[in-house]
Amino acid sequence: MHAHGRPPTVALMLESDEPGGAEVFLLNCAIELRARGYGVIPVLPIGQTGWLGARFAEQGFDAETFIIKSVYDRRFLGKLESDLRRRGATVIHSHEFAMAVYGTLVARRLGVRQVVTHHANMWMTDKLRRRIALRWALRNADATVAVSEDYRRHLIRSLGPTAERVITILNGIPERKGDATPIRAEFGLRPDEVVVLAAGALVERKGHAVLIRAVRRLRDEGCTVPLRVLIAGEGEEQQRLEALIAETGLTGIVQLAGSRLDVPNLLAASHILAMPSIWEGLPLAVLEGMLAGNAIIGSAISGIPEAVREGVDGLLTPPGDVQALSTALRRLLDDAALRTRLGASSRERAHSEFHIARMMDKYVRLYFGPQGR
Repeated sequence: MHAHGRPPTVALMLESDEPGGAEVFLLNCAIELRARGYGVIPVLPIGQTGWLGARFAEQGFDAETFIIKSVYDRRFLGKLESDLRRRGATVIHSHEFAMAVYGTLVARRLGVRQVVTHHANMWMTDKLRRRIALRWALRNADATVAVSEDYRRHLIRSLGPTAERVITILNGIPERKGDATPIRAEFGLRPDEVVVLAAGALVERKGHAVLIRAVRRLRDEGCTVPLRVLIAGEGEEQQRLEALIAETGLTGIVQLAGSRLDVPNLLAASHILAMPSIWEGLPLAVLEGMLAGNAIIGSAISGIPEAVREGVDGLLTPPGDVQALSTALRRLLDDAALRTRLGASSRERAHSEFHIARMMDKYVRLYFGPQGR
């Protein structure tokens, strides 16, 4: 406990609230910290999708909300300082660009620790003014974390020697049991069908179009294994993907499942988790698929190979390579024993390396030191 009998309290701050990896990460952190007896203050934007705020409300958290109206918004900065002082924040854990800068400013004013996590936003360092601001935040935060070693190297290349103090903490996730029954009913999945799940925002970098074309190539090359592909997510590419599914004659085989809150159920109904991304950090969907015992097919880029060992936990293919992805899918469709072996290995590895308890142990040491207080 600290002053006034309150538990140590962590402010978790993020500048976006759409369904996505960083947003789910924030929610998972909050739930795990609360279970450990810490106070939690979510700090979230308003006026966007409202998705993350709704998830925190469902879990019973009292969030502070904000609007940033300019590049350097003094009114927001003052409100943030006031809110966190009133709520007794003892640590600020900021995520992504804007909160890294604002969080560091407020932490200095409040005299509390500041930890920053970067989730592999490749555009974050594309402008000089952002690089200058990030270098300042790096020098003044107590710790800065990258979610993969690959992204840590990107920060060093982009920001120079200042970024050498960035450390890597690989993402972790909670284990959530899923029930395949409602998914099988909703999509009419047959017992003989191999189900492939791709989960992620419908944006170009996720490579969903590559997956659709790979499935078309499977069919063209004579693969007759019964197959269903579910793509869970929403985003700007939806209409383009719908058109591509129709154009390739895959209606009824590939289905867009929309934004989902029942990903554990989708994973329970699936045999393969596909992550054909063009670039990534360390995607939570891959770790969720591993923990659910799915065989993984992922792009050999960014943090994915740091989690998925080629031929051990899954199969890795070059990003954007339709033929390579089709070949990997064919291997898993034709060889049920290989699917089972890779799935068992991925589950074991996720339990030992990527469970949220393991990840949060490392963050708590950054927050409070070795004693966790």
